Amino acid sequence: MTRVRWGGSLLEEAVLQGSPVLLTVMPHMLKPLAAVSNGSETTVSSFQVKLSEDDLRVRVAMREPAGGGVSLNNAPVVVSGGRGVGSAEGFESLEKLARQLGAAVGCSRAVTNNGWRPHSDQVGQTGAQISPELYIACGISGAIQHMSGCRGAKRILVINTDPEAPILQRADYAVIGDLHEVLPALSAEIDKIARE
Repeated sequence: MTRVRWGGSLLEEAVLQGSPVLLTVMPHMLKPLAAVSNGSETTVSSFQVKLSEDDLRVRVAMREPAGGGVSLNNAPVVVSGGRGVGSAEGFESLEKLARQLGAAVGCSRAVTNNGWRPHSDQVGQTGAQISPELYIACGISGAIQHMSGCRGAKRILVINTDPEAPILQRADYAVIGDLHEVLPALSAEIDKIARE
């Protein structure tokens, strides 16, 4: 089997041994097949796990309420901001664009570390693993940990002042410019089209 390692930067060829065999797949990464290609039958079995208190090694320490609006995990469009947004208030233009597009708002780890957005909005290796139709990355450099969270995106639009930002290597579309000028202009055009 081939499995993803190190946040998507490495593919490892491995032989799976042991029983029972358990494989997990990130949501929305693969489309289910109606039948197995080698013609063998596939059986799905339901079972109930019985655990005692001694089996539980992980405990819930805290619950963070999810924000309103579109869920980051299944949004068709995600508008995400990084350090380049500059502040918590800088996310207002991202939120407006997200409302116009019916999108979710995401962010990079630098943003949550600065306290500008809650951890539940974070996209990346230690955040949400997403696979939207369109990922709009605003002011995000594109560290490998962040890119591992959005590698399932079908299309990536980057808005960044740095023409050398690593995220541009993965971009399908790029606007080299200040997001604080680009996003208001984009929102104004969307409003104009909606009025027509």
